[in-house]
Amino acid sequence: MFHPETFKDKVALVTGGRSGIGFTIAQNLLQLGAKVIIVARKEDKLNEALLELSTFGTCKAMPCDIRETTEIQELAKFIQSEFGKLDILVNNAGGQFPALAEYISDKGWNAVINNNLNGTFYMTREMANAFFIPQKQGVVVNIIVDLYRGFPGMAHTGAARAGVENLTKSLAQEWSDFNIRLNCVAPGIIDSSGLQTYPPPVREKLEDAKKAIPMKRFGKAQDIANAVCFLASPLADYITGTTLYVDGAQHLNFDKMGLPNILKSFL
Repeated sequence: MFHPETFKDKVALVTGGRSGIGFTIAQNLLQLGAKVIIVARKEDKLNEALLELSTFGTCKAMPCDIRETTEIQELAKFIQSEFGKLDILVNNAGGQFPALAEYISDKGWNAVINNNLNGTFYMTREMANAFFIPQKQGVVVNIIVDLYRGFPGMAHTGAARAGVENLTKSLAQEWSDFNIRLNCVAPGIIDSSGLQTYPPPVREKLEDAKKAIPMKRFGKAQDIANAVCFLASPLADYITGTTLYVDGAQHLNFDKMGLPNILKSFL
């Protein structure tokens, strides 16, 4: 589907690019000809990823906390000095934890909102002002979650990612004059390093969830990378402001109360 030089002469930034879905997205962009910058908070892990990704093409890395505007502005300066432009932004960084809503503290709620919603906006705004708006071209792909029917068991991230989806729709219209396209990819349950962050009892229960997914399997990081590369490519030049669900039809019939029920069983 993709020509090996689909992203030739393009520069892409992938947040949360050191592992899991972000790493796979960065690898695919490199293999399709892009120059890629990956960012994450943990410098040691970031450098390990950089070493491996550099075997696929020109890759740079810089530690960056997406919640801190000053760090993002320093990142923009770094990109300008290294490449002189930015064409593609993939907002993949984020984090959450399973919890029933009544047990989410102010600190836990604010941490997830600040990371997943605020961080995405800060990164998008700064890269737009530094590159996309002056260039009058750019592509943003935001990684969200399956929130089609809410996200019980993770109300904090459901609210944050819903905010990102609405932000995407708003900016797709506001920034259309600048030829900036923005879209979302909504993964279902993806068998990646992110899944391993959940407690073992939750992971064990999630194995039962495969039976309820119409395609009877979890997704792979490659499934998400394929969708991101499509939306970032010229193949999607007339697609903006939309969300692509990559979940084996999970959003259509999956029991959304499965996770809350698992959490209740531990009380």
